[in-house]
Amino acid sequence: MQPMLWNIILLALGFFILVRGADAFVDGASALAQRFKIPQIIIGLTVVAMGTSAPEAAVSISSVLHGSGGVAVGNVIGSNIANILLILGVTAMITPLFVQKKTIQYEIPFVTFITIVLMWFGAKYGAVTRLASGVFIAFFVVFLSYLYLSAKQHIVQTVQTTKMSAGKIIIFLILGLAALVFGSNLTVNSATNLAALLHVPDRIIGLTLVAFGTSLPELVTCIVAARKKQTDLIIGNIIGSNIFNILFVLGITGLIHPISFEYSFLIDAAISVVITTFLWIITIYEQSLNRKTGILFLTGYILYLVYLI
Repeated sequence: MQPMLWNIILLALGFFILVRGADAFVDGASALAQRFKIPQIIIGLTVVAMGTSAPEAAVSISSVLHGSGGVAVGNVIGSNIANILLILGVTAMITPLFVQKKTIQYEIPFVTFITIVLMWFGAKYGAVTRLASGVFIAFFVVFLSYLYLSAKQHIVQTVQTTKMSAGKIIIFLILGLAALVFGSNLTVNSATNLAALLHVPDRIIGLTLVAFGTSLPELVTCIVAARKKQTDLIIGNIIGSNIFNILFVLGITGLIHPISFEYSFLIDAAISVVITTFLWIITIYEQSLNRKTGILFLTGYILYLVYLI
């Protein structure tokens, strides 16, 4: 079999394992939270958003360990762009997405702020240094504290329980994490091999193939939520995932090893700032995303891919 075809097959297999691993991890973590009677709102804002971003974390850490820092940064920025333009675009075409007031006031502007901070560190140091990573982790702790205090104001008396046994929960968590680690290694290795065969920079591979593949859990989760009319979870999942990608994924990855930040990433990060700001402006005036907005977002994502090519 030709090397290119073989690596494409491995890349697809890696994506599949990542998605299945993320599914198992989210199911196990959600059941664990329910078993300990954690309110559903906390599960949605933390476990779902962070669980669906677990592939980005696994791929970014693995790529840095394999010496492909461009894939790590490209994966995070590309995933954040795909989350807004592609995933919100698709789900807004399925059903209108109503946005909570606190998300408009605090969470969406926070995504813009931390993306600008990432740009500043990248421009100043040409890398996501351990100092930058420490700042991101500190912001992440602040964000979790905000979620906790916000959730306490909306705790309901009845908390959904789980029928999943403790043993099954542990199996789901272990197998889910194992699949994430294995799938991330497979994805990074095949993606970097493809980049070498096609003479494509790591940046482009990270911003496109890897970013799309690791955003599949968010896409699937949001489509399912949209079909079930659970629209309150969709915006929170996407915004929470974007925050998690920058603060936790790059924070932890950069602590393990500083990540090189190519100058060209500044343009991609600036695009991320622009579309997040655009999302913020729309939600301020409309408090929702409709089908027209969804079409606009999808068009923007296609134009972004054309720009990369």
